Amino acid sequence: MLTYPASIPLSTRSLTRLTELIRDRRRALGGRWRRLPAQQQALMALAHLRNGDTLTRLAAGFEVSVATVWRYLREAVDLLAACADDLAAAMRRAARLAYAILDGTLIPIDRVADQRPYYSGKHKRHGVNVQVLADAAGRLVWASAALPGAVHDLTAARTHGLIDALTSNNVLTFADKGYQGAGGTVWTPFKRRRTRLSRRQKQVNRHHAKIRALGERAVATLKGWKVLTKLRCCPRRATPIVQATLVLQAAEDARYPR
Repeated sequence: MLTYPASIPLSTRSLTRLTELIRDRRRALGGRWRRLPAQQQALMALAHLRNGDTLTRLAAGFEVSVATVWRYLREAVDLLAACADDLAAAMRRAARLAYAILDGTLIPIDRVADQRPYYSGKHKRHGVNVQVLADAAGRLVWASAALPGAVHDLTAARTHGLIDALTSNNVLTFADKGYQGAGGTVWTPFKRRRTRLSRRQKQVNRHHAKIRALGERAVATLKGWKVLTKLRCCPRRATPIVQATLVLQAAEDARYPR
């Protein structure tokens, strides 16, 4: 098999953060010999998460077996996911924002045996539903755990307790028509029913759409981690992978004090 050098569009912050986590984990487990040093394992995980490199490609590039790659990636992802902020921590940050933008996205997956819960009628494909919270500049603030793709955005937000959390923290939130009826501090555009919308309502909807468009940047930031282009693993692994990307993206942005 031919090999070639490749680059990862990340700063050394992500590599340093993950390397420290892996070294701490290895010290806690004891002085067991490993095929790759901690920094190489971290580099492998970043290549998988950011570039979407497959296990076979990583095994050839790092000169280890596919089974070793699988174990190393799973360990790195779980270490990162354990550092992710929970909903309460995200709400403390969101409470300091002028307003937040809520949106849902579908992360495609391979077809599984139990296909019906994961098939999204809206997107016409199999995937998992992830709720994304963005700030006024369109920067990624938080992303929820993954639910089956057939779950509606409003149902997903309520399942995670996101609507209640935003309301209790008095966070003004803009969302699309899929969140109609959410109530609380979640604002949605006017929806046409039996009568046409008035000129004022149309104007409000246009301004609302301009604000919500910034939320697409946060979704694009999340999808910038190529592993989320299409998950080729068990759908249950979607949540730790999303949480791992959140931690790495925060390390890249380095905008929130910890």
